[in-house]
Parts: sequence; C-alpha cells; structure tokens
Amino acid sequence: MSLSNGLIIILFSLGLIHNVNGQAVAKSPENIQAKENIRKSVEVPFKRGVNLTNWLQGSNVREIQFTKFTKQDFINIKSLGCDVIRLPINLHSMTSDKLDYVIDPLLFYFLDQIIDWAEELELHLILDNHSFDSDTDTNPGIIEILVPVWTQIAQRYKDRSSYLYYEVLNEPHGISDVTWNTIQHQVVNAIRRIDQIHTIIVGPAGWNSYNHLKEMPFRADNNLIYTFHFYDPFLFTHQGASWTNPSMTSLAGVPFPYDADLMPPCPTELEDTWVEDRMANYHVEGTVEYVKTLIDIAADFQAARNVPLFCGEFGVYMPNSDEADRIYWYSIVRQHLEEKGIAWTTWDYTEGFGLFQQDGHDLFNYDLNIPLVEALGLNAPPQNEFVPTADANGFDIYLDYIGSNIIESSWMNQGLLDYYSEDNPASGNFCIHWTGVDQYNSISFRFSPTKDLSVLVDQDFAIELWTRCNDHEAKIDIRFVDTKTEQRYDHPWRMRYTLDENIAVWNDEWNLLHIPLNEFSEHGSWDDGWYNPIGAYDWTATERFEIVSEHSDLVGILFYFDNIRIVDPDSSDRL
Repeated sequence: MSLSNGLIIILFSLGLIHNVNGQAVAKSPENIQAKENIRKSVEVPFKRGVNLTNWLQGSNVREIQFTKFTKQDFINIKSLGCDVIRLPINLHSMTSDKLDYVIDPLLFYFLDQIIDWAEELELHLILDNHSFDSDTDTNPGIIEILVPVWTQIAQRYKDRSSYLYYEVLNEPHGISDVTWNTIQHQVVNAIRRIDQIHTIIVGPAGWNSYNHLKEMPFRADNNLIYTFHFYDPFLFTHQGASWTNPSMTSLAGVPFPYDADLMPPCPTELEDTWVEDRMANYHVEGTVEYVKTLIDIAADFQAARNVPLFCGEFGVYMPNSDEADRIYWYSIVRQHLEEKGIAWTTWDYTEGFGLFQQDGHDLFNYDLNIPLVEALGLNAPPQNEFVPTADANGFDIYLDYIGSNIIESSWMNQGLLDYYSEDNPASGNFCIHWTGVDQYNSISFRFSPTKDLSVLVDQDFAIELWTRCNDHEAKIDIRFVDTKTEQRYDHPWRMRYTLDENIAVWNDEWNLLHIPLNEFSEHGSWDDGWYNPIGAYDWTATERFEIVSEHSDLVGILFYFDNIRIVDPDSSDRL
C-alpha cells in the first residue's frame, strides 16, 4: 500500500495504521479488535470509590474504634455509585510480636467482618498496607516486616473471593527506585507462594508518584494492578496541612485555577523554602492544562505497558481551600482520570479531604457535600436538615464496642487502654482494661452530634456500668462534659460522680453500678486554667462521657469496665 505522508499522519492519529519495520501498514479489522481486546484485558475490575481513613490506622489494634464504620456505611458508599473501598491499615503496628511480626488476632477478627460486608455487597476491597510515616524515609530493612505480615494476610485470605486485593505498601519514599522495586518484587513473590489468586497492587517509590511509574520493572505476573497518587498542584491541595515539611498551616487562599488577582502573599515563615518557589511558578502549575499533562504521564505509562492502572489517592484538604475551587479541582481531575480509563479512590470519605461538610457530623442523610459528590460523578442522595432533639430513650456507650455516633477521644500520657480485653469480661466477648496512666488522664467518649440529656435527667435515667478494680484505695471519677460556646464566661463544664470503695468493692470482682444522672454534681471546668463551678452545666449540650484518673495516677492499679449504658429507672443489667 502506497500512502502520502499527510494521509499517513492522519491514519496514524486515528489508529488505523501501525509501524512494521519502519513502514506504515494498514491495520486490519482483526488487528484493531485485537488491540481493543488487549485494552479491555488491562482494565481494572473496579471504577471508583473512597478511602476509609483513620479507622484501622491506629498505633495499636486495641485502640481501634471498630464501630467508626459499619456495614451501613458500606451500603451508603455503594449507593453513591462506588464499587471499591480502599482500606488503609497501619499493618506493621498491628503485630503483637515485634521480632516475628505476628499479626494480633484481633485485627483478623475485624478484617473478617469487613471482608464479609464487602463480599455480601459485591464491593471490591483493597487492603492497603498504610504503615506510613511522612517524616521517616522508607528503610530498606522494611523487607523484614513486609514478608511476614503479607505472608500471614495471604494465608488467612487466600480462599476468599476475588473482591479482595492486596496493596504492598503506601507511598514508599526516601528510598531509591531500584531498592524499592527489588523489595516489592520479593514481597510479591512471597505472597504468590501462598496465594496465586488475588490481585496485588504495586506502586512506585517517590510517594507513589506518577513520575516514578516508568522506573518500575516489567513483571511476568499478569495479576497486578499498578497504582499512583495525585495531589497536584500541591500548593492548592495541601494548603493548611500541618504534616508537610515545612508546615503549610499558614498558607491559605491559593486559588485553582491560577488567578493573579486572588493569589495570597507567601507567608513570612515560608519564605526561602520550596513553597515560595512553587508559588512563584504557580501561574504555570496551577492551570487546568498543566494538571491534565501530569495525569497524562500516568496514562502514557498505562498505554505503553498495557497494564491496569489505578489512582489510589487524590484530593484537596478543605480547611484553607476555597470550597468552589476545591470542587472544581475534583471535577477536572476525576473527569480526566476517567477519560484516560484510570480507576480511582478519592482520599478520603469522612476526614479533612472528605465528602462531608466541614462543620457537620458526617451523617450520611444530613451532611454530605452534594456539589462535591456531583463533581465526582456520584449519585447525590437527598439531604435533610438536622434538627437536634432531646433524647427520650437510653442508649449504649460501650457494649463490646463503642456505641454508634460516639467517637473515641481519650487522652493518655502513658499506660494501657484496651477496648477489647478478653480478661474475664462481665458479659460478651470484651471489656475495657485501663491501667498505668497518669493523674488526670481519661477514657473519653465524644457524642457526635452532642446529646440533649435534659429529659433523661428529669426522668431519673441513670448511667449503668460494670466495673472491677484490684486496689481498695483506688478512686476515680466518671463525668459528663458539656460544650463550650462563644458566650463570655462559658467553659466546658463538668458534672461528676466519684467512684471509690464507698460505692464499689474493689476486690477484683465485678460490681454493677447504677447511678442516676441527677445525682451527679457540678465540678467546674479546666479551660487553660481552672474555673470553679457556677451552676452553668448544660445538660442539653452534653458533648462527652469520661472516666478520669482525677485523684491520682493508676500505676499498678488495674481497672476494668463493661456494659456502659444510659438506662431508664426500671432497667438493670444482668450477667
């Protein structure tokens, strides 16, 4: 076939000819279909989803609030039109033996349930090893942790459905591409010796940067998905962030796209840093066209390698960014990812980069950021106006798990707090074990939204709990704390009740305590200084319930708590 140069260029651009030995050769329908089949074969099995952050990312598995998310949240996420959830796990901290890195069985207890929810709902679930510290470079010795933890995960879940995926490590950084690629290859091989079924997600060094994808070697394993993260322009997406180096908490109002009239000055403390340099170049980096060219780097890698590609994280931190600009950025990035056939999970669902209103309570039917949901091409459910009402019934604070719409917010300098102790619980599978803490440390349950307990107080409702202690002289407080308003002289006031041997027998046996709410007494407030009580406690705005080492430290003293509930006057717990 003889073709003019102009026609050749046109046919190349249409994909109707290809190059064979330096000559332009027309593609047959069979060749075109073959290429389309290859393209389809490298598509990721899922399309769009979210990261469920700060759930399994604790420093200790026993501090995890498992009920932060429930099966209902998975149902809600699917109703948005998502088909995948990326689940960050601080996997290395979930090991009970730091020599052999044996995973605490409690993590498997949690994961088994989470995987059950995903499989039942036909949601793809990525177990993301989010053992990650932005301030610490990835140590080449990490191979000594990665192999044993992933070997255990693979052994546990090798027979589960194909909805499950393994992601080797989130954002390796401060390590060379060659070294990281070698480590990742060894981890993949270790998993494959046990599990040949499940897809493994692999990513490049350089914080999973799209610029490092090309440094990843070709792999014979065709059951891999390649991943990258996208947060450009970084000045815009991370303004206000405290975890960057240097901190960007003072940077605010950077627009997207770039607008010279709206650009803020560089904060004094960020002068002579990379931040100032990037601000000087923001007229280039802060444009829609430039953002698309960066995503194209990843898309070109996908096309060149014929491999499935997945954007595991992208997002904008909300505190210091303009809301309209933030939503526009999501729209541009999401659409371009999808135009390039790249699957994605946004960072994140309910936190600082999330899908909910900044000042809400993360209630699915009340607080979703609907313009943002729509910008992501998701289904926007109708929203209702949240109207606070007084509680008319009792509720659970802790029964094996922390209750619904309650956020764990304890404060401890040292010691042990275990919400899942199996040491002779009063009932159920677990109880709370607390020991070795300093004076004034607390176990804290924050109500979200705040509680109006005024009716329950008037109707003689009580707090009921089981407790045991090994020290006859031990003394602690339980208390409620109200909200601090903007009114002058207002503080977070406390209502307390002291527990000692006048109330319970501290002989390491369980005691059932039933304390009417109206028997609590006002204690005062700590608010950058002590304020004596003035009769200002507001039961209609109760923010927290706390257990406090108010009178002394608890070094050598063992406390246990179970079945903490607000109950009506005629109710009583039973073993």
